[in-house]
Amino acid sequence: MSKLLLLHSPHLSSAQRRTFSAYLSSRAQIATHPSPLTSSVSFLQLQCLFTVSFPSHLQPLRPFQPHRNFSLRAFDSSQSSEAKTEEETKEELVGKEGKESRPEGGIYSESVRSSDEDYPSGEFVFEPISGWRSFLVKLKMLIAFPWERVRKGSVLTMKLRGQISDQLKSRFSPGLTVPQICENFVKAAYDPRISGIYLHIDILNCGWGKVEEIRRHILDFKKSGKFIVAYVPSCQEKEYYLACACEEIYSPPSAYISLFGLTVQASFLRGVFDKVGIEPQVERIGKYKSAGDQLSRRTMSEENCEMLTALLDNIYENWLDKVSSAKGKKREDIENFINEGVYQIDRLKEEGLITNINYDDEVISMLREKLGIEKEKSIPMVDYRKYSRVKKWTLGLSGGKDQIAIIRASGSISRVKGPLSLPGSGIIGEQLIEKIRSVRESKRYKAAIIRIDSPGGDALASDLMWREIKLLASSKPVIASMSDVAASGGYYMAMAAGAIVAENLTLTGSIGVVTGKFNLGNLYEKIGFNKEIISRGKYAELLAAEQRPFRPDEAELFTKSAQNAYKQFRDKAAFSRSMTVDKMEEVAQGRVWTGKDAASHGLVDAVGGLSRAIAIAKQKANIPQDRQVKVVELSRPSPSLPELLSGIGSTLVGVDRTLKGLMQELTFSDGVQARMDGIMFQNLEGYPYANPIFILIKDYLSSL
Repeated sequence: MSKLLLLHSPHLSSAQRRTFSAYLSSRAQIATHPSPLTSSVSFLQLQCLFTVSFPSHLQPLRPFQPHRNFSLRAFDSSQSSEAKTEEETKEELVGKEGKESRPEGGIYSESVRSSDEDYPSGEFVFEPISGWRSFLVKLKMLIAFPWERVRKGSVLTMKLRGQISDQLKSRFSPGLTVPQICENFVKAAYDPRISGIYLHIDILNCGWGKVEEIRRHILDFKKSGKFIVAYVPSCQEKEYYLACACEEIYSPPSAYISLFGLTVQASFLRGVFDKVGIEPQVERIGKYKSAGDQLSRRTMSEENCEMLTALLDNIYENWLDKVSSAKGKKREDIENFINEGVYQIDRLKEEGLITNINYDDEVISMLREKLGIEKEKSIPMVDYRKYSRVKKWTLGLSGGKDQIAIIRASGSISRVKGPLSLPGSGIIGEQLIEKIRSVRESKRYKAAIIRIDSPGGDALASDLMWREIKLLASSKPVIASMSDVAASGGYYMAMAAGAIVAENLTLTGSIGVVTGKFNLGNLYEKIGFNKEIISRGKYAELLAAEQRPFRPDEAELFTKSAQNAYKQFRDKAAFSRSMTVDKMEEVAQGRVWTGKDAASHGLVDAVGGLSRAIAIAKQKANIPQDRQVKVVELSRPSPSLPELLSGIGSTLVGVDRTLKGLMQELTFSDGVQARMDGIMFQNLEGYPYANPIFILIKDYLSSL
């Protein structure tokens, strides 16, 4: 039915209808003769991307997306004799004055920059509560529940360390979450009972996208005129990046300070496999798709080195720029300081990188003086968890009548909940689809935001969620907001939205294919194991015969199938982003981009955080920017008995949740995978002290 709707759309010319009709015919022939790869899932599935066909899901153009023009130029001109040639397509993209132009959302950087400017910034503007609103807030505070009450003149204390999730958790779940951290900053800015924030920052285990979001809220909080002081007992680049956004930074004399720079690592298992008699047979489509390199190579490829170097340069240069700006120094001075290998805390004070060297109790004494509290009296403090219970309604921040839904999608993607699935440990396709459908069927919500923090996973689940997001976007505006990473399956989901917003340092893209199987013949011979197969059908043993390598005809079929999978993913991405296939090919091939570069290449529409995504959603829903909206979190979990028992059990027997996560990853190996390459950023991804062998194993398993 969706095919007929598109073919009869008034937005398409007769030539475009003929082009698309020819494309559907070619897809139908492929469906009639499916690849034998789809008949089995018993082989090694290593980041094998989308083998699902897509034209049947295409929707007519939506009135909510003036900044996106879905054009049939995305499809290959060879698909129909009546289709436009590459030269004709080029002519359409070239204006009368000889300058290349394109529909907004495409690849040309000038248009991308101008379209980014067309979107509202979503910048936080602090407006003190006064008059009648101030009276109502005081009244609400009087009738608030006891656990929501805070003493006047209190200092909000938050300890940012360890794992920080983008997914909301129940109060029975340990750890910090970005939504609650950021909400606490906003509430504290307006809460007349809060005098300032005392921020403890320790070693973090999260990506740079989350750090950017938290740092933005620190800067926003400072607009309220209240103080924010950082205490940093242990510090690397990521922690200092947050701390330098605060007014003052204090560290104890024995602080662990290691501002030595950033590194990126790639691990290779081919030498290990050769020793035990395992031959990886990897087919890589996309020169930057490097997950297969971990198995088939001993060293880093030139393309992978190029990609990782570009990512690292982006992150390092951004760090230097932001830190030098925050501390009022030249970028060269900060870089020279890093290259000196300074570890003495005294040097940081001398260079003005920290305010002073003090213990925690000494900082608290200074805060007491700042607040004018007598020495014998203690400072009224409220911690992160207690303050998280304070409702925004109490402070008059619950929003207006218009509602925008936020659906959070965090973690690896699987289609159904497995037996080892941990609560909130990943994206369960069937559960997320229920949330998406509830928003589509409800008349309460004027728009929706899909908040993505995922390296991908099951391709079928990604496609099913893409379909539901596409249907949702046909009825109301949908904005994709990217956190640390939205690559492969994560980017696949985002393509269905009307606009994509990413942080400067979000990892995204990774449009490529790599698949393969293990030849275990030598291993079987070493251990004395034998396997014999009786089969019917020329290619029946293609995936079943792991005791031998591919025959030449099997290898040819395997290659063609992988190429077909890549073309489908690439073409679908091209259509979604209003690009020609050739232009998409330039930014695809498995390459991972930072959000800033992805925006300049047309994979992302705007750079910013969740606040900007909300502003764009208001724009597309025709809600004035100065009007408050109520943001409804649909992914807020309810505490469950299994989750509570799981947490207690883990504490009692010392079971590491990371090991349970590794076991869960193994259950994802069935089915086609759409997962980003295993990229390990030391001092970026929070594993500075982990066992290197464990990191290697986890990095490898994350690619299965």
